[in-house]
Amino acid sequence: MHAKPVKLAPSILSADFANLGSQVAEAERAGAERIHVDVMDGHFVPNLTMGAPIVQSLRPVTRLPLEIHMMITDPDLFVDEFSEAGADLFLVHWEGNNNLSRTVQRIRALGKRVGVVINPATPAAMLEEILPEIDQVLVMTVNPGFGHQHFIHSTLPKIRRVRNMIEQIKPGCDLEVDGGIDATTAPLVVEAGANVLVAGSAIFGHPEGIAAAMKLLAASGS
Repeated sequence: MHAKPVKLAPSILSADFANLGSQVAEAERAGAERIHVDVMDGHFVPNLTMGAPIVQSLRPVTRLPLEIHMMITDPDLFVDEFSEAGADLFLVHWEGNNNLSRTVQRIRALGKRVGVVINPATPAAMLEEILPEIDQVLVMTVNPGFGHQHFIHSTLPKIRRVRNMIEQIKPGCDLEVDGGIDATTAPLVVEAGANVLVAGSAIFGHPEGIAAAMKLLAASGS
């Protein structure tokens, strides 16, 4: 459906935190285009994960963009902190945001790139008004909050709808997918129109190592 090259965004949620720096560096050497950081507050999703200090510790380790997936109740309260820590791109959810446009504008004012995330049950049409203001859309292909979930196949038609909206409203906007992405599901989402793949356990948990996993994923998504 599109000619964009596929970009890989390893999610450190599945990394070995005792060796986080070396694993991120290995992912960079293996061709990662960005590093995906899942931030959860235990309220927006039923899990609690990393904060700005993790981002700050990663910043000297990699030259890759650090994208922050903000699965938190009020992202406005944390944007400055993560920006100062070295974040390059913020992904904020459509769901539960009192004023999404204001949040997007605030992130823009910091000189950062910004994307909007929609959960599996959120219709693609909800993006229509905000799409001109953003750099990226992230379609969740699992319900957010945990790693190691199974891909929800009913999200594929929505990925196609979002790709069509992007081509009509803002060509050049990235379309990212996150959840259950591996060598089996990657071809499905790329065919549907995705050009950025988030993968956690398929990269950091692969028995043959990070480089081999990324090579396999890149080949399956091409």
